Amino acid sequence: MEGQLKRSRRLETQQQEQSRARWTTSLTKILAQLMIDQVHKGNKHCNLFNKKAWKYICDEFYNKTGLKWDKEQLKNRYSVLRRQYAIVKSILDQSDFSWDEATGSITANDEIWAEYIKKHPDAETVKTGGCSIFKELCTIFSEPETNGKHEHLAASEGEHTSRTLCPEPLNIHQEESSSESQDEEDANDPQTVQPTATCTRKRGRKGIDDAIADAIFEMASASKMRAAAIEQQNARFSIADCIRDLDLMQGVDQQLYFAALDLFNKPNAREIFLSLKKDKRLTWLQGKCAVASS
Repeated sequence: MEGQLKRSRRLETQQQEQSRARWTTSLTKILAQLMIDQVHKGNKHCNLFNKKAWKYICDEFYNKTGLKWDKEQLKNRYSVLRRQYAIVKSILDQSDFSWDEATGSITANDEIWAEYIKKHPDAETVKTGGCSIFKELCTIFSEPETNGKHEHLAASEGEHTSRTLCPEPLNIHQEESSSESQDEEDANDPQTVQPTATCTRKRGRKGIDDAIADAIFEMASASKMRAAAIEQQNARFSIADCIRDLDLMQGVDQQLYFAALDLFNKPNAREIFLSLKKDKRLTWLQGKCAVASS
């Protein structure tokens, strides 16, 4: 009896884990490679995988990961990856940006990034996390009219192991459109058994809910990355380090000393102060504190 109870609880836990897809870098790469296999086998037409392709992808994904996620969950990830590809492709169409396969990062100077993100807010997450699987996405999503431009660009970067996951933004309309288009593709496949309208609506709603949850999860991850970067920056140029060096300086009267403490509340001021040569710091402090007091 106790053994049956344990098995029942274990099965329930597995079902709960599988009901909500939590994508990692390695899982995304496995899915991408399975999709590439089907592209090479000719099972993708008009930017849509056919029923045979999805059956293979679902079965092999389970064999490789042990996660029995349904087709809707994998299709939802496909839509998110397509959105990610569109964002990165648009960025790399600009001559000022370049992609580094070794790190997955997309590089440009800060002014170029700021101007681009102002017009394309979705690019913010790509700036933060890069896109380590862009070469794979080129194979999956490149249209014939691109003439392999972006796939060639990705291949020319060299063969390195990617390690950064790209936290991608979600466009809900894109997800709904993708799901509907894929359902039409399945409807044209003679092997497909047509579901009832109620089942289709429930399945579509489930896919959208999972997409929203994934997007929130990835946005939270990107936010944590930014917070960690800020914390690391603050640790490098801390108030304690500034005060320690200030105490060692000659020629600092009490008024200037306490004015400097107020100034050190600003992260940029701390960075400048600690980066300056020691013989330049007093002059800089006097100028800054004089401006602040005027």
